[in-house]
Amino acid sequence: MATIKEGTLLWQPDENRKLEANIYQYMTWLEQHKHVNFTDYHSLWKWSVEELELFWESIWEYFDIQADQPYKAVLSSHDMPGAKWFPGATVNYTEHIFRNRDEQKPAIIHSSEIRKTSEITWKLLYKETAALQQTLKNLGVHKGDRVVAYVSNIYESVVAFLATASLGAIWSSASPEFGTQSVIDRFKQIEPKVMVTVDGYRFGGKSFDRLATVENIQAELPTLEATIVIPYLQKNPDCTRLKNTTMWDEAARTNVQAELAYEHVGFNDPLWVLFSSGTTGKPKPIVQSQGGILLEHLKALTFHADLDENSRFFWFTTTGWMMWNFLVGGLLTGSTIILYDGSPGYPDKNMLWKYAERTKMTVFGTSASFITGCMKDEITPGKDFDLSHLQNISSTGSPLPPEGFQWCYDNVKEDLWIASASGGTDVCTAFILGVPILPVYAGELQCRGLGAKIESFNDMAEAQIDEVGELILTEPFPSMPIYFWNDHDGSRLRDSYFDEFPGTWRHGDYLKVTNRHTCVIYGRSDATINRGGVRIGTSEIYRAVDQVKEVADSLIVDIPDKNGDSFVPLFVVMKDDYELTDDMKQSIRKQIKEQCSPRHVPTAMYKVSDIPKTLNGKKLEIPIKKILMGKTVDKVVNKGSLANPKSLDYFVKFADERLETKMK
Repeated sequence: MATIKEGTLLWQPDENRKLEANIYQYMTWLEQHKHVNFTDYHSLWKWSVEELELFWESIWEYFDIQADQPYKAVLSSHDMPGAKWFPGATVNYTEHIFRNRDEQKPAIIHSSEIRKTSEITWKLLYKETAALQQTLKNLGVHKGDRVVAYVSNIYESVVAFLATASLGAIWSSASPEFGTQSVIDRFKQIEPKVMVTVDGYRFGGKSFDRLATVENIQAELPTLEATIVIPYLQKNPDCTRLKNTTMWDEAARTNVQAELAYEHVGFNDPLWVLFSSGTTGKPKPIVQSQGGILLEHLKALTFHADLDENSRFFWFTTTGWMMWNFLVGGLLTGSTIILYDGSPGYPDKNMLWKYAERTKMTVFGTSASFITGCMKDEITPGKDFDLSHLQNISSTGSPLPPEGFQWCYDNVKEDLWIASASGGTDVCTAFILGVPILPVYAGELQCRGLGAKIESFNDMAEAQIDEVGELILTEPFPSMPIYFWNDHDGSRLRDSYFDEFPGTWRHGDYLKVTNRHTCVIYGRSDATINRGGVRIGTSEIYRAVDQVKEVADSLIVDIPDKNGDSFVPLFVVMKDDYELTDDMKQSIRKQIKEQCSPRHVPTAMYKVSDIPKTLNGKKLEIPIKKILMGKTVDKVVNKGSLANPKSLDYFVKFADERLETKMK
């Protein structure tokens, strides 16, 4: 595929598309009820961040938030950290899921490598949630207790979360691909009372029994009083070695006459604990609030994802990634959410596109790496499948290069709204994302999200346009962490986000805000390639390397030397047994030189069999950099959080050999 210039106009919504957009309805409502008039998205965004209290109060009113007790103010202060949203108000997340739903419509469509595609109606979802709520009550779960889940991306997991939140209890989940110690490192920190688990899972056609792992996890959680087992891999798993178990049928289907009761909790009380990827040390337990998540997800999913009761919303994720929580949030809009559990490449690379056709998917959420993988494999979903219902492709996890945008228009659908998004576990949302009333430019994120005062800061803490700088939030945001679990003095929270630019949130990404208000993400700011004082994001290097069709994947790191210079190795995975010959290296250098700059050509290149990645598909740039600088693996990487821990062996050996060479 030919290189496409960043910023090339690829798509524009027609007038009907704009008028039908949820955000247009909101702008009309603002004019009628708040007497403020906006002619374009950016003027609306500007108002939303300059009149923060007025904006978020309008969100409360527009979505008719149900509160048992009213709020005393919209925002206690603008201090970061420390700002409190809607103090005094008491709400319940699950209550907003089930209000005014058509009982017979599908709430969830789900499928997996084990299960055939089937639908769960709103009526059944309510019944099972109410029944499980009663079981949790019987097990002694109250407001503030923790319920943890070692579960696959299946509908029972959604039921378990909604039942937990309905009680004002605190949810946390991990995917069953996570290793034993990785799960213990997460769950032990928050001292759970109840665990929900699957007996195993299937991925890539292979079955993985997890009962022995569950037994080991139980042994390390002294506060655990009960475990609910979902028979997933087997119909009748042998759970005799597990303690205090209740099977799913008994837990969620024996109290079918129960009615849901909603425990209203403080707006700033915890909803769930999300964990950072855990690539360095123990994962950070990030706590977000019932009210903050409720408001942010209603706003983001209604206005920016444009979901409504006719939408069918899919994201390829596991329960160990915040995108699962975001996907479940789609239920707040009344849309049907679509779950898939298994490998996206099994039995072939077209599997998810077949699933899109079968489920009449309207929103296809995925990762940038999945799209670039489809591009490299030269598949043609638009030609091979009926994607007439598909309106939007959204991607996150890493920056989507311009060629990824172009591939979607060439090979999926011409009339398609593509929304690349950036946010993260820290806020459980995207705060730079899409909106259906704006055009799509290659390689650019359409807009900064409403209520998110995002700026690109230079080293002098000055906001800048058309220059790459640190991604900063300069005003409070409702889904920011209310705290880290057990971070009693708040020091870990402050060190994570507020150390470099006090009073503002430093997210750790490199960002450019263009003069037309779009954004470009250039990767993690602490993984930047800095040659001679000129910094470049790793995503730009990967984009250039991706142009070499023989290369399947790559990773680059910048290792500073004592003399002020640096060693910049590029590690590449070759496709189809191609060799990394001198000619191939020259082709890679040429692409980087032409698309990035001559000074950012790597010092050396090495062929590897695999690139270390988290279970969510993120490359381990920073941990690999630290290993190559002499840190031991156990100090910088939690192997249980990796999809391919054996891939680290090469880099450990590489670091040892490099150290030996330097000592000679």
